[in-house]
Amino acid sequence: MKIGYRTIKTATGAPIAIFIAQLLQLSNFISAGILTILCIQVTRKRSFLSAWYRFAACMIGIVYSSLIFELIGYHPLAIGLLLLLFIPTTVRLNITEGIVTSTVIILHIYGAQQASLALIWNELLLIVVGLGTALLLNLYMPSMEKDLRKKQNQVEQNFRNILKEIAHYLKTGEESWEGKEFTETATVLETAKSLAFRDVENHILREHHPYYHYFHMRTKQFEVLERMLPLISRVKEINKQSVAMADFFDKLSEAVHPGNTAVLYLNELKEMKEHFRNEELPVTREEFEARASLFTLLNEIEQYLILKRSFKKSDI
Repeated sequence: MKIGYRTIKTATGAPIAIFIAQLLQLSNFISAGILTILCIQVTRKRSFLSAWYRFAACMIGIVYSSLIFELIGYHPLAIGLLLLLFIPTTVRLNITEGIVTSTVIILHIYGAQQASLALIWNELLLIVVGLGTALLLNLYMPSMEKDLRKKQNQVEQNFRNILKEIAHYLKTGEESWEGKEFTETATVLETAKSLAFRDVENHILREHHPYYHYFHMRTKQFEVLERMLPLISRVKEINKQSVAMADFFDKLSEAVHPGNTAVLYLNELKEMKEHFRNEELPVTREEFEARASLFTLLNEIEQYLILKRSFKKSDI
């Protein structure tokens, strides 16, 4: 059984919040622990947002309950009327996450049968203790650097294998490759993007998020690689153009890394395009189709390299 950081924080934060509320001699002190449990999130940003939604909803709940209970009376029908007004308000303000929390506070006031200043102050302190404990615990987030680098290495290794297999096919015409790297890469990229997004939400004040931009770039490149497959499958015969492109793919496979050498390959690609244009025109229909596929493939490779050129390496 694996125990995650969020579980540890929850198990630590709830008793701390309850202990502090007891020290302050607050009524309904257990609610402080509930608030802490609800506000422990997987990222700092989500934790701050969750705390804000709950705080805002609780403030509105206190105001509504104080007015409605004092005007109508402490009757079950008053709770129904209050919720008819309160829930649409939270929906309108986009703070529905705080409905459950604020309902607890509303019921505290209803149970006390009075909306005195002392009771409202007690509820405010419960909110501050519960949310504050959760926010303090969520200031620490484990580094995801190791996991992100691992995903990066997996993606790059699969890219190398894909490019090498493409080169091998263009040179030999052999179709023994199963293409498992495509399935693996799609899965790894999906997981990596999720991790990178969590890393973004854990560094709210950071302006540049290198891993997020890196995996976004690799996803776009992967889409280009997927578009290449049908083009490559149409090349049924080996010729000097396909061999030249195979050599180029071999070079690209050795250059899959975070560094940016795309400009060098774009220049070489430009020369290859010019060379293709100056070649003798194909004679047969099969040759024409193969040449057209190869030329379209050149355009896809160019797009692949342009995507890499646009990526700015920063501490990856």
